[in-house]
Amino acid sequence: METRNLTCIRCPLGCQIEVKMEGKEVVSVTGNTCRRGDIYARKEVTNPTRIVTSSVRVSGSRTGAVMVSCKTAADIPKARVMDVVKDIKDLVIPCPVAIGDVLKQDVAGTGVDLVATRNVE
Repeated sequence: METRNLTCIRCPLGCQIEVKMEGKEVVSVTGNTCRRGDIYARKEVTNPTRIVTSSVRVSGSRTGAVMVSCKTAADIPKARVMDVVKDIKDLVIPCPVAIGDVLKQDVAGTGVDLVATRNVE
């Protein structure tokens, strides 16, 4: 039986969680103080995902801005994070940009869009 130790990131408590696994199956989760910790631990050891946050270049900004912050609209498999980073590294978006604008659909073939997280004029 394998044991994995995690620090929960679902709330500010940062519970120290212990997950016992039999092969790829979760046998038990202990140390969490809420249900969110249990859900997080099970997902993290069987199918880890992340939301990617970054920034991309903009052109034609009235204010002189050169970048806009962005994130994936949903989580993606952890193993695909660097694929997303590579896919957006040369991306240049014309201004204006509004929060929530889709900057790139289906980023890196993940099925998830890249969206702006701030306004840039």
